[in-house]
Amino acid sequence: MNLKLVSRLLGMISWLIGLTMAFSLPAAWPGVGGQEAFEVRGFGALVTSIVVCLLVGIMVRYLGRKASETLFRKEAMAIVGLSWVLATILGAMPYYLAEVKFRADSTGTPTPMGVAESLFESQSGFSTTGATVLTNIENEAWVPRCLLFWRSSTHFLGGLGIIVLFVAVLGQGSAGKALMRAEMPGPSKEGSHERMQHTALIFAAIYCGLNLALAIILRLEGMNWFEAICHAFGTMATGGFSTLDSSLGGFQSKAIEYTVIVFMILAGTNFTLMYLTLLGKPMQLLKDTEWRVYVGIILASTALIMAFGIWVSNDFNAGGLLTQSEHYETAFRDGLFQAVALITTTGFGTADFDRWNHFSRALLIVLMFVGGCAGSTGGGMKVIRHILFVKILRREVEHSFHPTVVRHIRLGGEPIVDPDLARNILLYFGLVSLIFTLSTQLLVGIEPDSTWVISGQPVSNKLIDSASAVASTLNNIGPGVGIVGSTQNYAAFTAPSKLLFTFLMMLGRLELFAVLVLLIPSFWRER
Repeated sequence: MNLKLVSRLLGMISWLIGLTMAFSLPAAWPGVGGQEAFEVRGFGALVTSIVVCLLVGIMVRYLGRKASETLFRKEAMAIVGLSWVLATILGAMPYYLAEVKFRADSTGTPTPMGVAESLFESQSGFSTTGATVLTNIENEAWVPRCLLFWRSSTHFLGGLGIIVLFVAVLGQGSAGKALMRAEMPGPSKEGSHERMQHTALIFAAIYCGLNLALAIILRLEGMNWFEAICHAFGTMATGGFSTLDSSLGGFQSKAIEYTVIVFMILAGTNFTLMYLTLLGKPMQLLKDTEWRVYVGIILASTALIMAFGIWVSNDFNAGGLLTQSEHYETAFRDGLFQAVALITTTGFGTADFDRWNHFSRALLIVLMFVGGCAGSTGGGMKVIRHILFVKILRREVEHSFHPTVVRHIRLGGEPIVDPDLARNILLYFGLVSLIFTLSTQLLVGIEPDSTWVISGQPVSNKLIDSASAVASTLNNIGPGVGIVGSTQNYAAFTAPSKLLFTFLMMLGRLELFAVLVLLIPSFWRER
């Protein structure tokens, strides 16, 4: 392991994070984001954190000053995994130093964020999970507006991937290819060009362009610039952090909701396909098997939720306040929005789906394990893996009664000849299932029953809520059901549970292996 090279590149990552923090400083001034006075507490926390980022960068860069230029697979995986650990720690500093309030204790006194809460919020931002421990975020005395902007900025930085942005901005020559392969989500790591830095620049340009376009549209639809930029960051990164406690539903705007639906779908689409579409090849998008299945799942889920879920819910049209046509439109919009938000792992909310019936909520939990397309900012297990998993199972079932038949798995009419494909897909599904099961059992064991209280009333579905919280963090969703539902958050959990969730969010974002290898002693030995 070339630790000097790892150290040198981590130093540059630290500087990149500090630079990103600097863009949040203007939000401390009066009038930005709606605050009436200069935010001394938030501004000071950001400045101190920036200085720490610079000093850490100088220190680790100095340790790697004599490193060789050759970057192998082990070093690339170490840099990717450690960069996310480093980003989580550095990103948590502004919350901790500013003593951001995240909930009130039994006497009504606001409680400042501790180490566990700060790390949780930081990792949730960078991993684009969107889970939060913060309540009352519209109160500047609790959460400074400049830190709300930093919170959304972590979505922007983590959306396309810290390493992808790092390669795009700074470049690393031949090392860029190794870094991109270790960072980009999905079973296929191939870029659209041989030169990985060029690929990273294209992806970053598309990503930034969509963020800018969405921010402008949201501004025209009634948000102020602060709200528009923060929600654009949360949408295109498929994160879900909002500037309102009630999320996007607080704006009460159909135009905003439909706009965000469109951009969430784009965010969950393979960026290579969007690039080809921009080059005048839109048929490549329509021909892509994964994208067709992705859109098909969204439409089918919306139809099922309307037909068997919220459509028949007595709470949906409580009091008969909606006309029949309004009922149709609202059922469609709410069903479509939540289906898209869950499959793309964005996690924005416009309705309290905990009031929907069990069928709808069960379907939303299933969508948590689907995810967006490979090569998108969406989290989850990815649609392509589910497609290949079904094809592999079908082949193995056929092989059980026709053992002599040799049949290649086909995708889009083309045979896939990778001999390790089936093993890798099955291994990934097995690992996700194992981690989900063990983490749920661990959470049930370490979390006291007193956690499961909503609005002063105890709830009895501890196992279901625990499973939902684990699935939501492991798949980078954000909200779950019950105690972590669309109108709740993760503040009630104990510190050990929040650290577990932090680890699960990192595992999900880096798709397991880039994090798990850091725990293996032999990984750190010399060749």
